[in-house]
Amino acid sequence: MRHVLTALALTLFTGCASLSGSTQPDGDDFFMQSNYRAVDQLLTHIPASKALNRQQPIVVASLVNIDDLYSSRLGRTLSEQLATRLTQSGYSVVELKLRDSIFVKQLQGELLLSRELKDITRTHKAQAVLVGTYSEANGQVYLTIKLVGVADNVVISAQDYLLPLNSSVRSLLWGSAKQP
Repeated sequence: MRHVLTALALTLFTGCASLSGSTQPDGDDFFMQSNYRAVDQLLTHIPASKALNRQQPIVVASLVNIDDLYSSRLGRTLSEQLATRLTQSGYSVVELKLRDSIFVKQLQGELLLSRELKDITRTHKAQAVLVGTYSEANGQVYLTIKLVGVADNVVISAQDYLLPLNSSVRSLLWGSAKQP
């Protein structure tokens, strides 16, 4: 009888351990996977008439708060992960932080003014820019990302998605001071 109870207990604990590991991704993994899925969807919805050349660069701007157009640690982290997924998908992505000619204002990321955008895209021969906004409401962060064609400023593809306002997202969102 003791062996039966031991075997039952072992089976129960093993089952619980495997359930907890497979059904619920941790917050950071969910955060990254949500951003990757958003890029996958963005790329899936590009019309054939506006197909992008994988060898021609894409510039990724920091996502900004829709209310004040400033980036935060959240906006910069999002842009890094979106750029990573574009690169993993075979697209050429310009790394702006390595360029001396790019104006990167501390705590604001790569905020692109129209004149700067034209200079950047011309210098890098970029075909598109990935831009985006986020806003916080009701325990969620609402995000919109768009691929915008450089030649005509027309949106090629757009994607909306949500992130839960968990402790990881909250620390990125509220972890930086705004600069005028």
